[in-house]
Amino acid sequence: MNEQNFKNHSRYVLFHHFVAPTLILALMVGSFINLSACIKKGEGLYSASLICIIGPVLTIVWWYSRAFALRAQDRAIRAEENFRHFLATGKPLDGRLRMSQVVALRFAGDDEFVALAQKAAEEKMSAREIKQAIKNWRADYNRA
Repeated sequence: MNEQNFKNHSRYVLFHHFVAPTLILALMVGSFINLSACIKKGEGLYSASLICIIGPVLTIVWWYSRAFALRAQDRAIRAEENFRHFLATGKPLDGRLRMSQVVALRFAGDDEFVALAQKAAEEKMSAREIKQAIKNWRADYNRA
């Protein structure tokens, strides 16, 4: 596995990010073409209508399955980084830090974590700015 850094830390999953949305879009287009043909013929309207509902339902399931998983991962990251900060300083993370900032801070090495967390809270740094400020990258190969 290559060494992780700011430029290569984001990850795309082929089937989730590209294949699934393409297939769902194809299903929706095809189902509406089928529905319009059924309207012209005057038959099969009920089943064509039900098939049209499948696309939006799959889109909702596809979207929220990922959103809920990421929310759970974010909660775990907040707890881990809060504990990491507590071990280093005896105090919890600054309450002004947004979730995106805490997630970005997880990449900071132990030697710069506390100072960067304080700077991020005081200067309201974006997640991108935090990641770019990291000198000693701490890889996270577990987050999907």
